[in-house]
Amino acid sequence: MTHLQFNLDIEVLKEKVMNSEMDSVVKSAVVLTLNAYMEYERDKHLQVAHYERSPERQDSRNGYYERELTMNIGKIPLKVPRTRSGEFSTTVFEKYARCDQALVLSMLEMVINGVSTRKVNKIIKQLCGESISKSFVSSLTKQLDPVVKEWASRPLNVAYFPYIFVDAMYIKVREHHRVVSKAVYIATGIREDNRREILGLSVDHAESFESWTRFLQQLKSRGIQSPKLVISDAHQGLQKAIQREFIGTAWQRCYVHFKRNIIDKLPKKDSDDVRLMLKRVFEAVTIEDCRQFKQELMEKYEEQPKYENALKILDEGFEDAIQYMSYPENVRLYIRSTNSLERLNQEVRRRETVIRIFPNTQSAYRLIGAVLMNQQEVYDKQKPLPI
Repeated sequence: MTHLQFNLDIEVLKEKVMNSEMDSVVKSAVVLTLNAYMEYERDKHLQVAHYERSPERQDSRNGYYERELTMNIGKIPLKVPRTRSGEFSTTVFEKYARCDQALVLSMLEMVINGVSTRKVNKIIKQLCGESISKSFVSSLTKQLDPVVKEWASRPLNVAYFPYIFVDAMYIKVREHHRVVSKAVYIATGIREDNRREILGLSVDHAESFESWTRFLQQLKSRGIQSPKLVISDAHQGLQKAIQREFIGTAWQRCYVHFKRNIIDKLPKKDSDDVRLMLKRVFEAVTIEDCRQFKQELMEKYEEQPKYENALKILDEGFEDAIQYMSYPENVRLYIRSTNSLERLNQEVRRRETVIRIFPNTQSAYRLIGAVLMNQQEVYDKQKPLPI
């Protein structure tokens, strides 16, 4: 039987190789050492040395095959021993199989986190000494498709969501040799146990009653029941779709967007008093005070033409913007605006900005879905909302 004349700890050797900067001479030495170790493993498996006859023989040698091992110093060509039965397997590649998988997962994570293909290529080249192509990254990320699809279509009837938030953001996608704008619909909710959950995702054409209806119907088909309150901006098609699909559900117009719409119509100068009174309206503790302060604001400035447009917006949208006042005080902070969903959109936007233009709709759905899945993991680790 072949005997090595030194004690070889293969795990230590692998660690040294992975953490070193070696020239070609040292690389050759590592190749010889690993080849020798694999030969030793085969002899141990066979229980017999070269040209040795023994009744304990388990199998017979059957030459070698070439296999490359990708490391931080580049690709190392190895001669892998094999046996006639094919039952022998070396342990040399086991750790690197895990490393290869970890590398693939790391590449996916880099893409999901908004790292450009150029930067991914640079990092992989530093780690492995090999460049990768855009097509390889693309084929790699396609592995996410079934994972994202399964997550995005999971049943939602396992919990009740009294509060649901919906919003849309716009991205650029190549379609039929043109760059077009597409709407990304996202829904989140607060469960009865006061935990946040991302409910749904869809990529469609520009916002409309029909597209919002399709999105809400998708949520319902997965088990969503009519919530107590839906929080969104004031898109008319969305409002109509909510009224149609969620019977008996109240609608909360995002008060942050609402206030912004009012302030945008105020004069740039000499409107400090109006702004203070407007702030007082939305800081009221009771819904009665809220309505009273609003009425005082209207009466004080309704005769001044420069405030006409702002007051008109306030008057028309006021009741929809104070629906949150009908709920307990400790809940109001979390249901009066779509700020939580806006922050989620910013996480998506941070990755999307790197890509700028998605090659197709499926790639957009894939990446955004993966980002949302990551964010859901963050939500799952957080404590329930104090409501």
